[in-house]
Amino acid sequence: MRMHKSVTPERIMEAVHRRNYSVDNPGFCITCGNEQGNCEPDAREYECEACGEDTVYGAEELLMDLF
Repeated sequence: MRMHKSVTPERIMEAVHRRNYSVDNPGFCITCGNEQGNCEPDAREYECEACGEDTVYGAEELLMDLF
């Protein structure tokens, strides 16, 4: 899976950490790099609020793709 250059492993890990210790539910658009709230951890192909593409994935889902 090709990710926008701003969606780094560090950024994904930070989002996963936030989800575990707060009410945040972050996801990322792999097309434009937008961080989007209200994403299930296993979200796949949600619509991006910024660019309109169906390429938003939950932070945990992206983390699994890194390994």
